[in-house]
Amino acid sequence: MALALAEAETARDLGEVPIGAVVVGADGEVLAAAGNRTLALRDPTAHAELLAIREACARLGNERLTGCDLYVTLEPCAMCAAAISFARIRRLYFGASDPKGGAVEHGPRFYAQPTCHHAPEAIGGISGARAAALLKDFFAARR
Repeated sequence: MALALAEAETARDLGEVPIGAVVVGADGEVLAAAGNRTLALRDPTAHAELLAIREACARLGNERLTGCDLYVTLEPCAMCAAAISFARIRRLYFGASDPKGGAVEHGPRFYAQPTCHHAPEAIGGISGARAAALLKDFFAARR
């Protein structure tokens, strides 16, 4: 999670919403790390999770990340939760909960839906206070 938080800080320094994500392989090797880049790429889908998943898939040469874990600083939104499911991520570790936009513990609770074909083991609250503080400070400075 420390690496995901560092990616979030880099995103913040670039003016992006400070969210970071890291994909770790079954052997513990970091396969990909990314921060939000929606502004830089002019792409509303350039969330940290999606960028990290894309990079890890490219690195492995496979659209499935079976046996891999994803660390992300904020509870994933519905779009990212779906991508995590489609990629067959084994475990999802996330920092801060997102009552407004999250889709794992909040909102649609994507993985609890009968139409979800793969639900990763999801563990929230990992460095949650630090991840929440990054977001709170970022938005407070913009107001």
